[in-house]
Amino acid sequence: MISGYLQFAPLFGLKETNFDVIRSLAHDVRADLLVLPELFTTGYTFTSPDEVKTLSEPVNGPTARFLMELSALTGAVMVGGFVETEYGKYYNSCLVTDHEKILGTYRKIHLFNKEKLWFSPGDRLPEVIDIGKAKIGAMICFDWIFPELCRTLALKGAQVIVHPSNLVLPWAQRALFARCIENRVFAVTANRIGREQRGNDDFTFTGGSQIMSCTGEILSSAPTDQPFVGLAGFDPSKADQKMINPFNDLLGDRRPEMYNL
Repeated sequence: MISGYLQFAPLFGLKETNFDVIRSLAHDVRADLLVLPELFTTGYTFTSPDEVKTLSEPVNGPTARFLMELSALTGAVMVGGFVETEYGKYYNSCLVTDHEKILGTYRKIHLFNKEKLWFSPGDRLPEVIDIGKAKIGAMICFDWIFPELCRTLALKGAQVIVHPSNLVLPWAQRALFARCIENRVFAVTANRIGREQRGNDDFTFTGGSQIMSCTGEILSSAPTDQPFVGLAGFDPSKADQKMINPFNDLLGDRRPEMYNL
């Protein structure tokens, strides 16, 4: 299976411009799975509820149509972040599409910083999507710091974690080592680059998109400050092997009754 990510610097509020940049980056790419950053359609740094409302869209809106277009172009199942609206609420979400249809969505559960001013937290249980060559589960950016989400996806059978991100904290890429090792899953993190100054906020995004194996090896890594397309081939079924020796099973040895959480 060939998986990858597309790293770039979205321009705030300019959806069609951002679509064009991605089209250019993806033009010669052929893969089975491609991941785009969190909120790749809109940029990240909102300053008012009106901006969120104006840039939001339903699940079957322009971003879904664009991702299906990219699926047809690249042959890949696409994953990418957008502002979702439903019943007057707004979510930091990501879509999973092939060239014909929407395969699933995920609403970010753990909101970071001022996201809590603009978005409702995800209200649906995380699900695993079978895309044919792999079973994938999504988490978005700051979700990485909560090990419960990745563990939940692993328990549900995820082989690959797709991780659209706008990372600003310096530890996330390294922390994915723990998520992959403790769950024996692959992870594809698509981060953005660039600096976004709006209102009172000034964010510099860390780039460094990566693909990590289920045993912690970095299979592909992007620079911190340049647009980049990264690809790597791996066998997702290796994530199904949870034994680390003849006596220890990463998931089977859990003792939830002792954790009292």
